[in-house]
Amino acid sequence: MNIGFFGGSFDPIHRGHLALAQAAASRHSLRQVLFVPANVPPHKQKQPLTAFIHRYAMVALATQDERGFVPSLLESASVGANYSIDSVRRLKQTLKKSDRLFFLIGIDAFRDVAQWHEARSLLAECDFIVASRPGFSLRDVAESLPEDLRPPAAVTRPFHKQPAKGDLVLPGVTLHLLEGVNQNISATAIRAAAAQGKPLTRWLDPRVADYIKKHGLYRPRPSTPGAAPPRHHC
Repeated sequence: MNIGFFGGSFDPIHRGHLALAQAAASRHSLRQVLFVPANVPPHKQKQPLTAFIHRYAMVALATQDERGFVPSLLESASVGANYSIDSVRRLKQTLKKSDRLFFLIGIDAFRDVAQWHEARSLLAECDFIVASRPGFSLRDVAESLPEDLRPPAAVTRPFHKQPAKGDLVLPGVTLHLLEGVNQNISATAIRAAAAQGKPLTRWLDPRVADYIKKHGLYRPRPSTPGAAPPRHHC
């Protein structure tokens, strides 16, 4: 069985996330896509995140109509930073040997993959489905890999003329580049709109938008005399 692993802060989960998962599931016959909210993403340890329970609840609401989309608590009990390699290894311990795991990611995040914890091991543990977008070339993708996994410069030189699409299969890494799912949606912009009380359904499932409104997520906290300045989500 083909299974997708889709991790992230999901603060909040939006239509862009769902479009990526839907396209990946369709094109690679994923029977399940596990949406794995991070408890403490390594790259956001110094940034305030919405409480895990709220982010998980929003994922559950956004995915409830999609058969095979499963909200996961895999990282809920982690202490300290959540590293993708640790989560993938824990997940694979629960899978059958015949199962094939695919790691879903957008190309902007993939550009930093060489700096990830145990990046080479992670790339070897599962196939990657990378959601591409206009303006990125196959060379951009190849040069994002850890240095010892990149093809020689003589090989990648012509890649700059080729859009980031198709498959890139190299020793130690298999990448599937997913076209046509680019949606210009920013979680930062969504949080800013929520802070101003603006409608959010253009970006979010209506149930997620209602949840944000009901719980007052992303709204500035009223200051009180002598209190510390409010912390804004970013």
